[in-house]
Amino acid sequence: MRKITIIATAAATLGLVAAANASSFGRPCTNTPESQWLPMQALQAKVEALGYKVQKTKLKAACGEIYTIDKSGNRVELFVDPSSGEIVGQN
Repeated sequence: MRKITIIATAAATLGLVAAANASSFGRPCTNTPESQWLPMQALQAKVEALGYKVQKTKLKAACGEIYTIDKSGNRVELFVDPSSGEIVGQN
């Protein structure tokens, strides 16, 4: 019974951490001035070239948030540096 409690607690904790991370990357992806950022269409094209199917895009806190489907059919939220198009994180 103690094992089940420990496993359930660990699973619940991991779920809360994932939910907290899913809301935002939590920090800017770049310090580059906005005038030097790539257009959102260019960021989307770079992500699609990596094999992702883009569902939705938005800019938030100097970070491109791109909601995608990966090659395996999994939903993936990518955080992209808007000045370079480099993926700097994902959920």
